[in-house]
Amino acid sequence: MELLSHQKRRTTSVTWPGDVDRRLNILVRACAAAGERTSRAELLAALVATTVVEPERLAALLHRYRRLPADALADDEDRDDLPVIRPPGPRRTTSP
Repeated sequence: MELLSHQKRRTTSVTWPGDVDRRLNILVRACAAAGERTSRAELLAALVATTVVEPERLAALLHRYRRLPADALADDEDRDDLPVIRPPGPRRTTSP
């Protein structure tokens, strides 16, 4: 059986507010706190793939997002209760 998560990849460009981007990082850290090793892309794919397609619920979610005040995610700034994760890729070395 082929798994959805193993299908061919597509690149998607997403433009959104900086606080939403930081929130995605918080969600990835929350997954790490639960023992899951994941990426931003995999988490977004999981959210999209598992969201129930109910027009009224989706519209309500969209309306709720559109009404969030600018500081709605401000409490996410300092989440000492979540593990710090390193982004993938080569690590930078410091110059002597």
